[in-house]
Amino acid sequence: MNPLLGISLKLVSALVFTGMSAILKTLTARYPVGEVVFFRSTFALIPLLIWLAWQRDLINSVRTNNVRGHFKRGLIGTMGMYLSFAALSFLPLPDSIAIGYASPLIVVVLAALVLKEKVRIYRWTAVAIGFVGVLIMLSPYLSPAMFVGGLTSGPTIGAAAALAGAFCSAGAMIQVRRLTATERTGAIVFYFFILASFLSLLTLPFGWQMPDRTDLLLFVVGGTLGGIGQILVTESYRHADTSIIAPFEYTSMIWALLIGWIAFGDLPALTVIVGGLIVAATGLFIIWREHRLGLQRAKELATTSHRPGS
Repeated sequence: MNPLLGISLKLVSALVFTGMSAILKTLTARYPVGEVVFFRSTFALIPLLIWLAWQRDLINSVRTNNVRGHFKRGLIGTMGMYLSFAALSFLPLPDSIAIGYASPLIVVVLAALVLKEKVRIYRWTAVAIGFVGVLIMLSPYLSPAMFVGGLTSGPTIGAAAALAGAFCSAGAMIQVRRLTATERTGAIVFYFFILASFLSLLTLPFGWQMPDRTDLLLFVVGGTLGGIGQILVTESYRHADTSIIAPFEYTSMIWALLIGWIAFGDLPALTVIVGGLIVAATGLFIIWREHRLGLQRAKELATTSHRPGS
């Protein structure tokens, strides 16, 4: 376990994924979500295979004895990808990413229930406050005016898709944490991309379009960034507990605000900013609390080891 390395990998992955989301947002306006998922997953294999070849362990890296575990991770992750990309087509970039902040909070809950990680009262309190922040972010999309268009109300559909995607993302993170106990990073990412590509290919009869050269380049860049980000985030969970790594996803809001404003002219509503700040603050509190507990445990261990007869 190396929490500092895990946190650093998570921070870099947040920047990479935000850049990928900005590129794919432009493509979801012109292409079906299934097609976007396919190209994102397929081109993501490029950096992965290069990385494994550079390690000179390509064959061993993709060997697995847990096909069922990879299938679960791939299915949940692909569903999350579909929902997240659908949300990008309806919402401003900062709003979509901010609503996705519910995912790390859900991860903390699942880490306690599924992985049996020890979560203390302070972290539970922070999670509860964080969910209040999520509700504040969702409030503009839950007003009566947003439901005038019924099921065709784009922003409301986008908000619902973003929240559902956050639940899927949390489930995928938990499954990744399980897989890292026995599986190599290369295998976890490789089989996810393979399954996501296959599942998205099934949507081919539903309105796919041939991309022009410019859009094809965007697909390549977006997919490549996605592959790099997936490697980084998967590796990060190998070096620290899920409940410690997850809150650093909040740093992506900084990049989302900058890229959304520069590239799309998107500025989030005040409620999104307030809610996002509340969620980010709870994440930072969790990290601060865990750091203090870590120092306390280290001090107790050092005291015990220096006692006579120890």
